[in-house]
Amino acid sequence: METLNKKTIRGGEFIIRETSCDEIFIPEEFDEEQLMIRKTCEDFLESEVYPNLDRIDTQEEGLMESLMNKAGELGLLAVSIPEEYGGFGKNFNTSMLVADSIGPGCSFAVALSAHTGIGTLPILYYGNKEQKDKYIPKLASGEWKASYCLTEPNSGSDANSGRTKAMLNAEGTHYIINGQKMWITNGGFADIFIVFAKIDDDKNLSAFIVEKDFGGISMNPEEHKMGIKGSSTRQVFFNDCHVPVANLLSERENGFKIAVNILNIGRIKLGVAAIGSSRRVLNQAINYSNERIQFNLPISKFGAIRYKLAEMATRNFAIESAAYRAGQNIDDAYEALVAEGMDPSKAKLKSTEMFAVECAILKVWGSEVLDYIVDEGVQVYGGMGYSADAPMDRAYRDSRINRIFEGTNEINRMLILDMLLKRAMKGELDLMTPAQAVAGELMSIPDFGDEDDTLFAAEKKILANLKKAGLMIAGAAVQKLMMTLSKEQEILMNISDIIGFVYVAESTILRVEKLVKMRGEEACRGQLDMMRIYLYQAVDKVAIAGKEALYSFAEGDELRMMLVGLRRFTKTEPFNIKETRQRVAKQLIEANKYCY
Repeated sequence: METLNKKTIRGGEFIIRETSCDEIFIPEEFDEEQLMIRKTCEDFLESEVYPNLDRIDTQEEGLMESLMNKAGELGLLAVSIPEEYGGFGKNFNTSMLVADSIGPGCSFAVALSAHTGIGTLPILYYGNKEQKDKYIPKLASGEWKASYCLTEPNSGSDANSGRTKAMLNAEGTHYIINGQKMWITNGGFADIFIVFAKIDDDKNLSAFIVEKDFGGISMNPEEHKMGIKGSSTRQVFFNDCHVPVANLLSERENGFKIAVNILNIGRIKLGVAAIGSSRRVLNQAINYSNERIQFNLPISKFGAIRYKLAEMATRNFAIESAAYRAGQNIDDAYEALVAEGMDPSKAKLKSTEMFAVECAILKVWGSEVLDYIVDEGVQVYGGMGYSADAPMDRAYRDSRINRIFEGTNEINRMLILDMLLKRAMKGELDLMTPAQAVAGELMSIPDFGDEDDTLFAAEKKILANLKKAGLMIAGAAVQKLMMTLSKEQEILMNISDIIGFVYVAESTILRVEKLVKMRGEEACRGQLDMMRIYLYQAVDKVAIAGKEALYSFAEGDELRMMLVGLRRFTKTEPFNIKETRQRVAKQLIEANKYCY
């Protein structure tokens, strides 16, 4: 049970409570030091990565390790590492900013993310003092590179079914590991492997810190991949690999828990890295649309192209709003837990675990926004978009893995609702009371009270209704399907889509509301337009997902009543979305870049 005071925002609570814009963080609030860190990341990509993308993709011997070493010298591997281990001790949202800023770095971004995230964090958060003292400083500096060995040929999403075995030797001094791992990022040059294996006939995995020099480690050649070709991806074989008992990470059979909790962090970091990648592709598309002449005009003059640019910008602005909102929520929860006396390492894990729902949403929405943007980027470039000599080729291929990394988007969609329901059953989140209130509202006459014409009032009313739609459908599905709901994957994904669109739309509204308070309405015309575009599209998405779900499990009078409710909760006033999109596109084209 979470011990935080009642005022602290809890993960998943957005679906049942109204959030004030003063409770969230927006990217426009990053301080000077954080902006300098972002600039360092951007300068590193401009000087070291972008000029060498072809060399990176051919996996030129030693190049990736050299880049990682240079990143280590700049401190880019140590942003969130505590100062006692040679790091900078920055908060979670600052580490999110680094992931965002390095995200456009193609294969290099994958190598850095794997090292600083799934390679380093298991030791930082679960290691004992001796393990941290030995490994973290060298990982923070880049002297040692890290990888993460979880996936096996027969265990992908079902990670706990792995067959790699660890047996204690007769002397009780070493675990002897035997097994096969695949899709191991950084495998070709890693010094440290976080390896998951089952000890004897244990039901659950345990985790081990394995040094390359322990011996008994061999590898297949580099995988030939669709994208991220410069990322080292190898199959790793452990053949009687002797690992000192002191290198058991955490407790026996705690490996699956380690994997799940570290993946929560990986998911939100992947989501924010996708934002950075999307931003770069969008800038390239805007530049090209202004340069490419057809029918004696730049193609940026044509409505079809403007539609694409505005849509790309709107979706990226929305997911960016959600990402840094969640990042600050995690930071705030961490500080509250530490203030209550929790060990800082445990508080780091707990605070991220608390917002696992939001992490899953950001992983799914971030990766799918990136896929949409690179696809439209190819289309803006036209024939040149299909050329391997133009930048869209690499961006298109590299983006596709993100819907598979860190748990497939299908798995994450199912987790969104599953985690919410589990929290409700534990008493951590009261979903039942508001769901019952919505059910009661369906039986009442709609409230046609006085209209509030203040700024954001209409949007917040729409948002509140979308939450009611989600609660109505989720509540009915739970009641109707009970124990079989977990098997109804399409319905789970429908409801999770509603929840995700609510979260991202709300985050966008709150960001713009806070921005208007800071800068004034006139200075935020573009942001107001994007907010309304995203919200009104979210309404349509919720309506479609809601109908699909209801048609799947309800019937008769119950179905008719809930369809009436869904129409009521997804009703909006007429809105000229075309004109609004054209205004957004005009700002982008005049700035010749993503200017929000």
